[in-house]
Amino acid sequence: MISEDILEKAGLHFDEVNKLRVLKPDTNQQTSELKEECHEFVSKIDQFQKLVGSFIEMTDTIAKDVENEKMKAIGSRNMLKSIAKQRESQQQQLKALIAEKKTQLERLNVQHQSLRKQEAEQVEFIDQFSTS
Repeated sequence: MISEDILEKAGLHFDEVNKLRVLKPDTNQQTSELKEECHEFVSKIDQFQKLVGSFIEMTDTIAKDVENEKMKAIGSRNMLKSIAKQRESQQQQLKALIAEKKTQLERLNVQHQSLRKQEAEQVEFIDQFSTS
């Protein structure tokens, strides 16, 4: 046992299979456990990075889809505005055409009345000439 104390003071130790070690057996065991935990941690970090990468990829895809739909919506809105302006322009043209046709109808009605009056006068003249 004295030799073990001397070896321990020198920083040397025997493990469970009586091999000479620099570290104490419990320190060696803790080091091995820590090494395993580190490997597990690194593995979990790799999994996390893959998960985050796929999440970012999916988010980018969704963002592109949203942007495309947004552009389609803007295009549709602009087309609707254009159609509304065209209809408004057509409506104005039709109103102007209606006003023009009303004016023409009034003129033709006045002309018709004038012609009827003239016809009545001529018929009256013919009647007077033929009765005399």
